[in-house]
Amino acid sequence: MNIAMWILAGGIMGWIGYAALGANADRGLVVSIIIGMVGGFFGGNVLAPMFGAAAANPGDFSPFALFIAAASAAGCLTISNMIRNRYGV
Repeated sequence: MNIAMWILAGGIMGWIGYAALGANADRGLVVSIIIGMVGGFFGGNVLAPMFGAAAANPGDFSPFALFIAAASAAGCLTISNMIRNRYGV
């Protein structure tokens, strides 16, 4: 259940980055959502246990891990936007 929540949080961050902020308009909605989903999965799966945000039981919900997943998705979107602006890829 946590993995689905992390991916959903990342997808929402990708949508916000595209629709509300307009920062990723050149890249497109689908690519922004995919980058956000990958960032959310990475943040929840890799970064959250490093910060001690993982739940004691793997099936339990952890709001701090969800926050880290959303922050990681926002970071991935920002980094990809910076790379696109720098190199025009």
